[in-house]
Amino acid sequence: MSEKQLIIFTDSGDTIIDEATQEFDKAGIVTRAEFIPGAGKVLKRLHEEGYHIALVADGEWDSFQNVYRENGLGYCFEQWIVSEVVGEQKPSVKMFDTAMEKMGLSEEDKPFIVMIGNNLKKDIAGANRYGITSIWLDYSPRYFHTEEEADWHPDYTVHTPEELYALIGRLEMQAEKRRENTIW
Repeated sequence: MSEKQLIIFTDSGDTIIDEATQEFDKAGIVTRAEFIPGAGKVLKRLHEEGYHIALVADGEWDSFQNVYRENGLGYCFEQWIVSEVVGEQKPSVKMFDTAMEKMGLSEEDKPFIVMIGNNLKKDIAGANRYGITSIWLDYSPRYFHTEEEADWHPDYTVHTPEELYALIGRLEMQAEKRRENTIW
């Protein structure tokens, strides 16, 4: 397996996990939740293919630990960047700076990073402001579907995890060509 050029930052709720299935304890911590149909399979496949994946999500550390412990796919993430720990939520630059730092990335890596999310105001605007590629997974009816600000416009839109997987494959081919051109 060759080294993948594309680096994946991904949100969790309504991007991998279906927020409609979340169950909470008395303290408001998510204790369990189900995948969006096909999302677990795609996450596992991307990991197995050698993509570097970081969870970049707003919420409580224990909620993510519970959910990914239950579904057994927490190992797919090289790093966990969680707003409760960082102290700010997306679209804050601090979330993305932390992801870059924890993944050992530099400014030169930005053209090879994608941020996948379900929220135009947080995930997409945050990625766009940070200078990385934004991918909107338009799965959930719960969040904004109208671009209220210019930087809410995603670079790419997909509707299912399967469409996301195909897009990642195409973007990986572009990234490989871009890396070859910068090396030579």
